[in-house]
This record gives sequence, structure tokens and C-alpha cells, in this order.
Amino acid sequence: MTGASEVSASGGSGFLAVDSGGSGLRVVVGTAEHGPLARRASDEPVRTGDRGIDPGHFMARLVPLVRAVTAEAGAVRLTAAVVGAAGLASLGAGLRAELPGALAREFGVRRVALAADAVTAYVGALGRRPGAVIAGGTGLIAIGTDLAGWRRADGWGHLLGDCGGGAWIGRAGLEAALRAHDGREGGSARLLACAEDVFGPVAGLPGALYPRPDRPAVLASFAPRVAACADEDPVAAGILRAAARHMADSAAAVCPSGGASRVAVTGGLSKIGDPLLALLGEELAKRLPHARRVPAEGDPLYGSVRMAAELSTGPLTLPDDETMLSVTTRSGD
Repeated sequence: MTGASEVSASGGSGFLAVDSGGSGLRVVVGTAEHGPLARRASDEPVRTGDRGIDPGHFMARLVPLVRAVTAEAGAVRLTAAVVGAAGLASLGAGLRAELPGALAREFGVRRVALAADAVTAYVGALGRRPGAVIAGGTGLIAIGTDLAGWRRADGWGHLLGDCGGGAWIGRAGLEAALRAHDGREGGSARLLACAEDVFGPVAGLPGALYPRPDRPAVLASFAPRVAACADEDPVAAGILRAAARHMADSAAAVCPSGGASRVAVTGGLSKIGDPLLALLGEELAKRLPHARRVPAEGDPLYGSVRMAAELSTGPLTLPDDETMLSVTTRSGD
């Protein structure tokens, strides 16, 4: 990779790529010619308030990261920024109203693309090709495109959906543990033992879980235990099979029908490995026989970088969408 001093000497324009999610902020500065030059991360997530994602808190978290990363990258003039944010589609009105202007004032950025993290996950996984991406971590969303428009399925949060995601799997495993504790049908003594190993006596689990603001993450933390039990426990195996079906259902709802479509899986849920992914492969083969399963090329931050590099040299060759992907161009230097 070319050094920052060489880029400084060239006076080249550059890009800012941002990934904002439940685990915090990650930023990259680079140029289309040289690629990423420097990166920084913060583990404090952006607040969500009455207006959705808080634009003031977003900028308060972002500015020091960008100052540090641009100092490391050298004299790169930022001309374009891509911000991929979790919750943008449903909670992004404040960001869409205020962030382009704030980025212009702070860093002189003239072109800003605001994208749902599902979009950056898609671009990171498949680039600009038709298909569908299942983005699974604590939650779960599927997104697809025929390159003319975007379609999404699920991503409604752990109370209303995210079916097959980490919190869904963990909650189903804990329900099976509580069924065994009660003596009800459908319980699993093995999952009960795992739950008590992790959380202590399960009779106290509701009181320990319900008041916590990070309930989805706590539920998702039990998903690897469910997967570890699946080889020898039919209840755990059934939970993973149901999760795979839900994931395939969401992918089928958004995947274009053309024979060139690809399907990829991205996100932390992939770390569960074969106990889940082998079942998912079977379900995808049933639901999407026309689509070719391919490995994800990169993560959502990689998708933001890809998009930002393109935006720094011209328009994005991706479909606009009122909530999923919007580009703002400001006149000036």
C-alpha cells in the first residue's frame, strides 16, 4: 500500500467510509487510487432517542475518530463519505436531515451517501452484482437487488422479528431450558444445564434479563451454546433447523429470480459454523435452486469502503432508495 507521504505529495482527493452499529463506530480514510490508508474504531455505539439515531451524538463520536485517522493518512482532501448505519431505514430521519451538512462543515465533504447497514453488508459481500445477502448477527435481515431497486425482509428487531438471528436462537434455547425446568413438553435437559452454567439458576433468569438494555445481545450470547449441543440434543438441532428455514425464507423473499443471482451470508452469526451453515445450505438449495451460493467477499465496513471509493470518483452505480440508500451532493469546493 502506498504510504501517506506519497499521497500527501500527490494532493489527491479521498474518501471517508463509516460503519455504525451496535458495537460502535469504525472509520476508514483512503483514496480510490491507493485504497484504505488508515482506520480507527470506537466501541461506544451511537445513541437512539426520540428522533431515532441521534445526529448530534453521531457527530460527537465521529469527529475525533476522523481527525485522528486523517492525521495518520496524511493530507488527503476528503470529497466523499459513505455512512452505513444500523437502523437507518427505520430510525434515520435525523441523520438524513443533518449529517450531510455536518460532514460538509466539519470536513469539507461534498458528496455523502447514507446507507442502511444491510446495503453496506450487501456491497461488502457481493459488490455490484444481483442477488441476496443474509446479514445475521444478534439480529437478522435479508436484502436483495436486481440492480434496479432494493428489497428487504425481516430486520424488525428481537421483539417483532429477526427470525433465525442470534437473539432468536438464544431465546429459543433458553425457552427450551425453562420448559425442561418446568417439566413441560419440548424441554431440553442439556440446554437447561448450559443455561444454568452461563446464567445461574434459571428461575432467576427473567429478573436478571428483562431490566437489561442489552437484552438482544444477552440472548444472542447463548446461541453458540445451542449450536454446541446440536450434535447430541434433538431440541437444539431443531432450533438450528428452524433458524435455517427462517433465514432461507427471508433470502427467498428478496432474491431476484434471474439465473445470475448469487446468495451470500455475512455477519457474526456465521461464526457458529457448520451446525447452522450446513442446514442453511440445505434450506437455500430448496428455496433458491436458481441462485448460486458464494462466500461473502467482505464485511459491512468493506462495503462502505467500496462505495466510498466509487463515490469519490463519480456517481454510485447502485439504486437509490428513500430509506435504504440516499446520496446528497452539495455545491462548493
